[in-house]
Amino acid sequence: MTEVILHVYDVTNSGSDKTDNTIMQINKIFKDGIGLGGIFHSAVQIYGDEEWSFGYCEQGTGVFSCPSTKNPMYTFRESIKLGETAFSIFKVNQILRELSREWPGHSYDLLSKNCNHFCDEFCERLGVPKLPGWVNRFAHAGDAAVEIAETTAYRFRQAKTEIVTASKVAYRFLAGVASNNTILNAESPSNSTRGGSPRYQATWFKNLVSSGAKPSSSSELENRDEETMQQHQHQRQDSEAPFRQNSQHDI
Repeated sequence: MTEVILHVYDVTNSGSDKTDNTIMQINKIFKDGIGLGGIFHSAVQIYGDEEWSFGYCEQGTGVFSCPSTKNPMYTFRESIKLGETAFSIFKVNQILRELSREWPGHSYDLLSKNCNHFCDEFCERLGVPKLPGWVNRFAHAGDAAVEIAETTAYRFRQAKTEIVTASKVAYRFLAGVASNNTILNAESPSNSTRGGSPRYQATWFKNLVSSGAKPSSSSELENRDEETMQQHQHQRQDSEAPFRQNSQHDI
């Protein structure tokens, strides 16, 4: 059985003394004061005097090694014994080769794929407990905050799209109702009686009255019949008069 050790560093490679001191103060307060966590770098030591970790580079693997507790980029803080593994040195080297292919340097991300995430993965494959929660808690919190912000932004965009779509549908619906009402108002019987056609009805009725074509009473109809009969009798007498004169002349 071989012991697996985690080495933890304060991240003090910002290039600014003021920033580095601020990080040290944050780690002191949040880790040493209340045990919540801080901003840390970590590396795993197994078989020998070197530790293994992960960092950013433009090309090639991001997995690298350096003398244990001697990483010049950070300030060493403490070592934590995680447990023991039954894997041989050959098996451990195989795991490291696999991780080297799976963790290219350009894939480094401060919140979602940093050195602490690598050490978690390495420890899991070695069969020992993962890192204490406080080592990478700020990264997890930051990653969760980013995810929440992205989800919230997406939901806002989705809600905005739905509101705009609903507004367009409502506008088209109202425009269609207004258009249909205009057509119905122009063609409906009630409007044809109240709108344009009454003028034609009034004109027709006026012409009918002025020409005397009014409904006749029964007495008027009888008088018209007598006048018609008298006219026929006069016409018959006039037509028979020449016939009688011609008849007498022939005799």
